[in-house]
Amino acid sequence: MDVLSEVLKVVKLQGALFYNGEFSSPWSIRATSSHALARYFTAGAQHVIIYHLLTEGRASVRMDNGPRVALNAGDLVMIPHGDSHIMENGAPTKTVDESEQIAEVLSQGLKLWRVGGGGEVTRFVCGYMACEPRLSQVFLSGLPSLFKVSIRNDASGRWVENSIRFSVDQGGDSRAGGAAVLAKLSEVLFIETLRAYIAKLPPQQTGWLAGARDSEVGETLALMHRNPAHPWTLAALAKKTGVSRSVLAERFRHYLSEPPMAYLTRWRLQLGAQMLSSTSYSVAQVADEVGYESEAAFNRAFKREFTLPPARFRNQSRSVQVKAATHQ
Repeated sequence: MDVLSEVLKVVKLQGALFYNGEFSSPWSIRATSSHALARYFTAGAQHVIIYHLLTEGRASVRMDNGPRVALNAGDLVMIPHGDSHIMENGAPTKTVDESEQIAEVLSQGLKLWRVGGGGEVTRFVCGYMACEPRLSQVFLSGLPSLFKVSIRNDASGRWVENSIRFSVDQGGDSRAGGAAVLAKLSEVLFIETLRAYIAKLPPQQTGWLAGARDSEVGETLALMHRNPAHPWTLAALAKKTGVSRSVLAERFRHYLSEPPMAYLTRWRLQLGAQMLSSTSYSVAQVADEVGYESEAAFNRAFKREFTLPPARFRNQSRSVQVKAATHQ
């Protein structure tokens, strides 16, 4: 079973915004942070994943005071935690602050945003996706602040790149459904990038993404994420994965630094928190949906995890959402 797919069913990536950049050397751009971008998405968007697909030319990208990462055509650089970063080519005298122009750039759709000194041309397609931060943190926490993959290394990556480039090139035609197509392609590109990143993890790597790649741990994670309300036990999970309880517990702890049942408890509570924030289910209904036999048991566990009882957590979350919506 594919644990990444199971998690992404719940996380629900929200929409996609693109801009189409053509930069001629020398140029330097400070890209906008996730926090500043959130206002351009649906009300309540709290986290934005940023990526840049270099389709032509070359460039480099770096975090503040971080090392430069060289980029060539076909490379995709992802900033999963939404940090501000600098992209450049050549030795410009000034760094353009994207945040000062992002509203105008996004409002013009896929028309080219041109910056630079007239030399060597670099072309980017840049995309943003909003996601629920609490649930997406499961896999995002295993990613560095910045990483790159070359999506031209396999057929599926080349297909996604070509599809996105075609859709962007046709963007000026304002065809019906064009934005929806780009949104779906953006999600596919994100998943392809994660798959490529996971495939290149070294054998000794630990963490959620490495665990998802391991056969026994990955299957255990997939079982729990597919049906979190099921009354799982360590014995039942071990039987499903074909290993002993002790082996499963040891391998799971090796990758995720906690026992399987502790992980499942945290995931259930995260799901409960998301439901409290986004649905009108009663606390008792939420408790049942995430696998608790009683509302009282759910209340106790929830308060241990979030320091607030479910009802107060819901009221606080909705107050924050209303404030965010009024400021958009």
